Amino acid sequence: MATTTGAKLKPIDMKLEVLVIPVSDIDRAKAFYEKLGFRLDIDYAADENFRVLQFTPPNSEASIIFGKGITSAKPGSIDQLVVAVDDIDAARSDLIARDVTVSEVFHYAGGPFNNAVKNPRVGGRDPQGRSYYSFASFQDPDGNGWLLQEIKTRLPGREWKLTGARAMDVAALAERLHETEEHHGHYEKTHGKHHWWDWYAPYLSARQNGSSPEEAAAAADLYIDEIPRGDL
Repeated sequence: MATTTGAKLKPIDMKLEVLVIPVSDIDRAKAFYEKLGFRLDIDYAADENFRVLQFTPPNSEASIIFGKGITSAKPGSIDQLVVAVDDIDAARSDLIARDVTVSEVFHYAGGPFNNAVKNPRVGGRDPQGRSYYSFASFQDPDGNGWLLQEIKTRLPGREWKLTGARAMDVAALAERLHETEEHHGHYEKTHGKHHWWDWYAPYLSARQNGSSPEEAAAAADLYIDEIPRGDL
């Protein structure tokens, strides 16, 4: 179908969702990424020929997957996977505390990711302290390479602006409301009269921000205890 000459097409939403990591020992890789603090989303085996694991770095919208029957790429062939951190020293210290071998902080002589020059990596932070310019590196047990990149402030135009509310998954919302009702029911049996919505709101907010059901219930309990009761 032809489009009007000069008309600007609006791109559809496309999120980078998954990066595939080739590994030789699935359980060894699983233990490593658990050690990093990545969230295990799935570990599923259909049969002896197919197994898939998905991990997501803390607060990342993109995940990694690896397993058996996933890719024909050579284990360890991934050169650089980049994760953004707002404090590279803190991130590096966290990984070291998890018994991960991490390089010293460095910057690129020719600018970020420029490996075309001789001796591209220079020890120490970017002398000007700029976002995007300071790095540290580590590898998984197969040698797949990772880079920590410090980004304190993003350059203009480097973040997507939301033009409206995102569509909600009705089934997921219904399930979350059911979960909230069950936890609220336990609270209601042992506590005084209150507005149910005053308990639901902090519970749902906490769950949306990554808290466990138990943590969310505790947050809701605390909120109810702190707000003025008024007339019920």
